[in-house]
Amino acid sequence: MTLTVDDLRAAIARLTVAMEREFDALNTADGALGDGDLGVTLTRGMRAITDLAPGLPDDLGQALLACAQAFTKSSGSSYGTLMATGLMSMAKVLKGRTGVEASEMSALIAGARDAMQARGKADLGGKTVLDSLDAMARATAGLTAPEAVAEAAANSAGMAQAEMKGRIATIGRARIFGEKTIGMDDPGMLAMTAIAQAIARS
Repeated sequence: MTLTVDDLRAAIARLTVAMEREFDALNTADGALGDGDLGVTLTRGMRAITDLAPGLPDDLGQALLACAQAFTKSSGSSYGTLMATGLMSMAKVLKGRTGVEASEMSALIAGARDAMQARGKADLGGKTVLDSLDAMARATAGLTAPEAVAEAAANSAGMAQAEMKGRIATIGRARIFGEKTIGMDDPGMLAMTAIAQAIARS
């Protein structure tokens, strides 16, 4: 099954609802280890993308680039910048295309991970959203059915979040809390789990 801009619009609608629902939870989690505005960042970003969704072009590369630009304009936060970086990575790959196969999602996620890693100058294993994306890329490799890809991505994001919860955060502002971060969810990973689960609920 080929995914098109119509599928992107449907995913945007689900994500917007999900971020509104998770607003308080994300702000609270971020407040324990950061600025406390992650819910604000993601809600504003998705509202901005929702506003332009009806007019997105059929070209998936152009559509994703427009989403990235809207997200960037809505928030100057580091997480917003990283999300936009990931979207732009996917946009470059899909430029000029009106469809993408589910089997390509693993490589697209991996590309977004690598672009975000380069932008944020962080390593895997640091208890960040990079670990979520790495798990998602590995879990979706070799899968061809959209439903299977979506389910694997959502499940692996949740599993990565749970696994990293017991570790020390070594990257970003969270690292200053040291061992106190053991047993705490990384806000970015928590957000990615919510994002992956929302996309999977077709």
